[in-house]
Amino acid sequence: MGLSEIKTRIAEAERAAGRASGSVKLIAVSKVQPPERVEAVLRAGHRLFGENYVQEAQGKWPAWREEFLGCEVHMIGPLQSNKAKLAVELFEAIHTLDRPSLAKKLANLAQARGSSPDLFIQVNTGAEPQKAGVLPDDLDAFVAEARKMDLPVQGLMCIPPESEDPSPHFAMLAEMAVRNGLEGLSMGMSSDFEKAIAAGATHVRVGSAIFGARDYS
Repeated sequence: MGLSEIKTRIAEAERAAGRASGSVKLIAVSKVQPPERVEAVLRAGHRLFGENYVQEAQGKWPAWREEFLGCEVHMIGPLQSNKAKLAVELFEAIHTLDRPSLAKKLANLAQARGSSPDLFIQVNTGAEPQKAGVLPDDLDAFVAEARKMDLPVQGLMCIPPESEDPSPHFAMLAEMAVRNGLEGLSMGMSSDFEKAIAAGATHVRVGSAIFGARDYS
């Protein structure tokens, strides 16, 4: 498929939803992708990427940032508290704030550094026991708590259950964002980003459709 086709499809989805051109940011998910594939996308001019693992990002992005100016890298995988210090130094945004202990840790780091990456709160819209994220019923209180800590919460993120139509989950996330005065909606992946854009996504996370299938071997 590739980068240009995904960008074309995003532009068409924006038009179909009556949204301004360029209102949706494409996060190219580069985790576990061979360096040559990522470099091809960088050379094509794309500058916003997503990573799932702090150590993997640390091993490759400092050099790429020097070579390709203007890179922005977002953390989109679960963040362990013991990796938080490294994460706030590596990433422009963290999309997986999902528990009070992590909020406290990020707040302490922000106080010490005088700055913080942008933050998205991950919501477990399907209330799946195996999945990270704040439960929908707990979200409003969690947003209020994070704001009391002066955390720069920009929006919400979700990963709908694989076996369900994602649209109701995207609609639920959008409604929660409006209710809490949040602009950002990080939702939609390779298989469903058009539906996410129709529901108001501001950031879509697309990996395999840009880079090709991942090889975890």
